[in-house]
Amino acid sequence: MIEFAVILPAAGTSERFGGRDKLLEPLAGATVLQWAVEAFLVRQDVGEIVIATRDERKLRAALKSDPRISFCEGGANRAESVGNALKTVSHAMGYVAIHDAARPLVSQELIERVWAAARDHGAAVPAMGVRSTIKLAGNSLPTRVMGTLPRHMLWAVQTPQIGKRVDFLEAMEKCPVPLEEVTDDAQLLELAGKDVWIVEGEERNIKITTPIDLQMADQLLRSGGG
Repeated sequence: MIEFAVILPAAGTSERFGGRDKLLEPLAGATVLQWAVEAFLVRQDVGEIVIATRDERKLRAALKSDPRISFCEGGANRAESVGNALKTVSHAMGYVAIHDAARPLVSQELIERVWAAARDHGAAVPAMGVRSTIKLAGNSLPTRVMGTLPRHMLWAVQTPQIGKRVDFLEAMEKCPVPLEEVTDDAQLLELAGKDVWIVEGEERNIKITTPIDLQMADQLLRSGGG
């Protein structure tokens, strides 16, 4: 069996959640973090789970004990946290899946879809087609519109994002831009000239950013939509 490691960046400040640690918020009988971790713990092909955090004690206490789970120091930004975790992943793990710790509703079907595409193509991510019209403009309002992007070519990317461990390591070491400018894990591979393939994501695979997102996730889980 080909195994892969899982990295969960969990060092954010939860600013848009009001300062409370959103990963420890209760969600349908568990916590946000527990849902995300359990989605991978149930899989026989997951060899390791590394959680990058600034508060190992709190997160460890929120999870059940499992020899596959380990922790590392979170970084000043997402890419740095991922880099710290990559260094701890065993060389026996040929692939790494990087998943938002704040995406508790990820399904086994979605994980399997991305994993299969990664094995076929080297790296894969799930995404949903953009439905809204996207304008190119300045980063503060009010501002002048500079153009309209072709919606049929735009994709809203989700996680898990899966690629070869050595490719991620090489991409991290040779990243041509400051790590704080990297907003997406697969972006590292793209900057290194690696191919990344898109597979169909899921609407239910929402990321908990605000309290409203948490309410939506709770409703989905309690209604059987999770």
